[in-house]
Amino acid sequence: MEQKNGENFRLFCFFWVFFFAYTTTLDVPKVQAQPSTVGYNCTAANQSSYPCETYVFYRATSPNFLDLASVGDLFSVSRLMIADPSNITSPASPLLPNQSLFVPIKCGCNRVSSNLTISYAALNHTIKSGDTFYRLSTESFGNLTTFQSVEVVNPSFVPTQLEPGDVITFPIFCRCPNSTQLGNQVNFVITYVFQNSDNISSIASMFGTTTQSIIAANENTTFSPMDTVFVPVSKLPNLTQPVVPPIAPEKIERKGAIIGLGIGLGICGLLLALVSGAWIYRESSMKKKGKNYRDEEKHHGHHQLQKGDSRLMKPEEVSLMADVSGCLDKYRVFGTDELREATDGFDERWIIQGSVYKGCIDDEWFAIKKMKWNAYEELKILQKVNHGNLVKLEGFCVDREGANCYLVYEYVENGSLHSWLHDDKPEKPSWKTRLRIAIDVANGLQYIHEHTRPKVVHKDIKSSNILLDANMRAKIANFGLAKSGCNAITMHIVGTQGYIAPEYLADGVVSTKMDVFSFGVVLLELISGREAVDEHGNVLWATAGEVFERRSTKMRGWIDRCLVNEPIDSVVSVMAVAVACLNRDPAKRPSMVEIVYALSKSDEMDVSEEGFSPRQVDAR
Repeated sequence: MEQKNGENFRLFCFFWVFFFAYTTTLDVPKVQAQPSTVGYNCTAANQSSYPCETYVFYRATSPNFLDLASVGDLFSVSRLMIADPSNITSPASPLLPNQSLFVPIKCGCNRVSSNLTISYAALNHTIKSGDTFYRLSTESFGNLTTFQSVEVVNPSFVPTQLEPGDVITFPIFCRCPNSTQLGNQVNFVITYVFQNSDNISSIASMFGTTTQSIIAANENTTFSPMDTVFVPVSKLPNLTQPVVPPIAPEKIERKGAIIGLGIGLGICGLLLALVSGAWIYRESSMKKKGKNYRDEEKHHGHHQLQKGDSRLMKPEEVSLMADVSGCLDKYRVFGTDELREATDGFDERWIIQGSVYKGCIDDEWFAIKKMKWNAYEELKILQKVNHGNLVKLEGFCVDREGANCYLVYEYVENGSLHSWLHDDKPEKPSWKTRLRIAIDVANGLQYIHEHTRPKVVHKDIKSSNILLDANMRAKIANFGLAKSGCNAITMHIVGTQGYIAPEYLADGVVSTKMDVFSFGVVLLELISGREAVDEHGNVLWATAGEVFERRSTKMRGWIDRCLVNEPIDSVVSVMAVAVACLNRDPAKRPSMVEIVYALSKSDEMDVSEEGFSPRQVDAR
């Protein structure tokens, strides 16, 4: 009996040792690396696939992000760029809380320190009163980033000392497909935020992929709510969108009031026309054909043309009115009297440049562009672009009386880059500032070239169309010549001498590469401090290649005098980009994606406000 009890005891001990070892083995995955709060490394194995276009899975949130316009503003994309992949047929419709969206982003491999390179989409966000890194990361961006990562990417900002107007880069976590995934027909790695009710199987089912591919794409196999999950897919799944309830009563009332006002004005116009006709008939029957009668008849005819219906409107007026009708939900509609009061009746002393006026409305400054009935093309393009490096359209005004249209833009405090480089300023921009301006402009061009459908060609990139805000960050302005679509031919050549690409000047070829050429000229202005065309009519870009080839002997004498005492490495690096942009063969010019990457590498040199050192942070 004792022997049997001893055997049972040994079996009991063996069982518990085995159970402990087995459960310890099962727990191994639970102690694997958890989702990063700082970011995800770009490994050497897959850096060749960066940058890439991918998507984040975003949920509409109340109260600030319940329409595509506000979500588009947050991610610097247009409504259509979200509506198409998200299976939304009416981009102007409101969203429901927690409604699913696919938002496109540009994922890049970014060096944030000497030993940390992470992949993220850099989104610039202007701080407003009450904003914090934590609140914006969790509420606005829906945990697609973390406040720790925001702090790492913005080392010059103290999280507890943010000021309204500060421009912060929010790193949206993302990944590009590696070589193995590309071989398995993976086209996108979608960024998804894990929810309470989720598990890997449910996520795989939602996106039409496998649990194995999700496990392989992530550094851990256990997730907690709000963790980042990378989901590899060959194509975007078809989102089933809910039926959105009717527009709120107050919006219906407002729309009804507008329609009622329009009908009332139409009836008044008709009655006015009948009364005028009867009056004219009476006067003619009384044979009053004197000069005063003829003058008054002429006046009434002109009045009728201005007040008439769409049958009397010019085609471009009809087109503008049709385009304006789709903007009422996104832009502020200003009154003509409101703009006249803001500019003291469009007094000359408020002119910024050309027909652009500075005006103050409700204690806020705006730039007001006065145009005739030719704004519909510019307005059509401005509706679908939204980026921190493009001047933002705030609203518009249609003046039928004066046959004018007014586009109201944000006011950019520090004026044009041209004035800072070429006018008598007490202080010229430092090299660090100039390089950041170049990167800002490149980012804006990359957005309109790569993230709009169809692509937008600006056609008038020049230093006077680049505006600088209070922090000397650059914004591209004036889309008056811009064109949707590219690789077209036109016989109507427009632009500014010194910036026009040779193929456009000779053959009228419109493509994104003409913007690349003009950007190359702007880079030369930043480097040399010289005008694009000198007083003798010589273009600046004509000698750039020779100067670059003989940089050891000519460069010091060619660059801006403000930069001659600085080490030359970063300047030469940017000069190389400029020369590549100015290649006479458009096919050999770099894309804006390549340019942004090259300029960012130049920015990685050890640059300070006073100057820069030739030491490079990254030796690759």
